[in-house]
Amino acid sequence: MLFKKQGAIEYLVVGLGNPGTRYTVTRHNAGFLTIDLFAQEHSFRIDRLKFHALIADRSVRGHRCIFMKPQTFMNLSGEAVAECANFYKIPPENVIVIFDDVSSELGNVRIKRKGSAGGHNGIKSIISSLGSQDFPRIKMGVGERPHPDFDLADWVLTPLKPDELRALRGAADNACKAIELMLDGDIDEAMNRYSH
Repeated sequence: MLFKKQGAIEYLVVGLGNPGTRYTVTRHNAGFLTIDLFAQEHSFRIDRLKFHALIADRSVRGHRCIFMKPQTFMNLSGEAVAECANFYKIPPENVIVIFDDVSSELGNVRIKRKGSAGGHNGIKSIISSLGSQDFPRIKMGVGERPHPDFDLADWVLTPLKPDELRALRGAADNACKAIELMLDGDIDEAMNRYSH
């Protein structure tokens, strides 16, 4: 087995959301919230501007990773992800994406090895830009619309109430533990423990 070049970037971990304070505590920013919590727990900040994104280059559990918050707005997330993945030659299976899921109950975490966009514009953009849907993702449940006629964009951009934010933060805590396992290559273990 070939040894990796010492210090090579192994993983790209992406939290999806929209830049700007008006979006900070909205459902659509569940990815930002989760990756910020992960950075906080590991004592670093995602604050360097590169690849149309805020990034941090850190080693976690012996794996050198780029942690990313695209600043392109959700629908163009793929531009930042593909630019970084191509630059560091990170294969799709080592690109972990965290994002909001309106088809799952608030506070749920669902981990998948790969899959379609499922109607999520950020994921659609990443699939299109990477030319692959074979990247693992952590779907953060943010709850379904109150009724089918409720505009989806309005729903995901509505600020969370304090109790909803607490539920999402609890889910983010589980997602952070799942990320650690995924960086160790234990995606099945992450799914078994934290995907529900």
